[in-house]
Amino acid sequence: MKIHMENLRRRGQITASVRRFFEEKGYLEVETPLWVPAPIPEAHIDPLEAGNGYLQASPELCMKRLLAAGSGPIFQITKAFRKGERGAKHIPEMTMLEWYTPGADYESLMADCQGLFLAVAQDLGLGTTLRVKGHSIHLDRPWKRLTVKDAYSLYGSEPMDQALSGDRFDEVMGLEVEPRLCGDTPVILCDYPAPMAALAKRKESDPSVAERFELYVEGLELANGFTELTDADEQRKRFEEEVALRKRLNKSTWPVPEAFLNDLPHMPPSAGIALGMDRLAMLFCGAETIDEVLTFPPESL
Repeated sequence: MKIHMENLRRRGQITASVRRFFEEKGYLEVETPLWVPAPIPEAHIDPLEAGNGYLQASPELCMKRLLAAGSGPIFQITKAFRKGERGAKHIPEMTMLEWYTPGADYESLMADCQGLFLAVAQDLGLGTTLRVKGHSIHLDRPWKRLTVKDAYSLYGSEPMDQALSGDRFDEVMGLEVEPRLCGDTPVILCDYPAPMAALAKRKESDPSVAERFELYVEGLELANGFTELTDADEQRKRFEEEVALRKRLNKSTWPVPEAFLNDLPHMPPSAGIALGMDRLAMLFCGAETIDEVLTFPPESL
């Protein structure tokens, strides 16, 4: 196998730049457990079993419990694990950046993403424009923004509501919509239908959608963020709906995370986001596959 040492050196610089960005903004870097007894119940994400528990698919629940304990703004670069995710842009053991900000909403996270990308580009000496798949991506211009409903209207073979009712939302999104989220800036896809945002706050002006967004560059998803839901009763109901859906899909289930639900009423209004560090490295290294920015792909071990 080939080890791409230049990419690994650049990846190290990217990681250092990310840390510097959040430390200069006054965020506390934290470390939470990889092993959890009860991960987030999500119908379409399968965690890896480990002993009598699971390896986390995201540090989200523990980080929100820290917010509830009064941590203030926090960030973490950590491993996350998801069963069956392997491909040119997917890996079962990924590196995730997550940050959470009390008193913020998903709009502020969008601004954070632009600030972070510009800071990394500057630290790498790349200016404000990236070359991706032969196209110029301008980081300093206003980033293109689309609602999910509008993106379905433009790129989907069926309306969003029809895809939802037919349980084809993820299929249409992955095969038809996402590959066309391109342009001369990164693209923000926002205002997801509420059933597709189990941990996000609903939008007050339109409760049928949630304050969730995903970030894309040339069709590659890089981040998923939202204004956090802080209503424990509503969160329990959504978790139970996800568990019921997993049962209908004949998937394994586990108890809802009670410790998180107990702490949730103490969490301040906040916003949080997960950004894939492997894919961020792909972007800034000009890599076509995730293997090009890894030390050892799993098949090489």
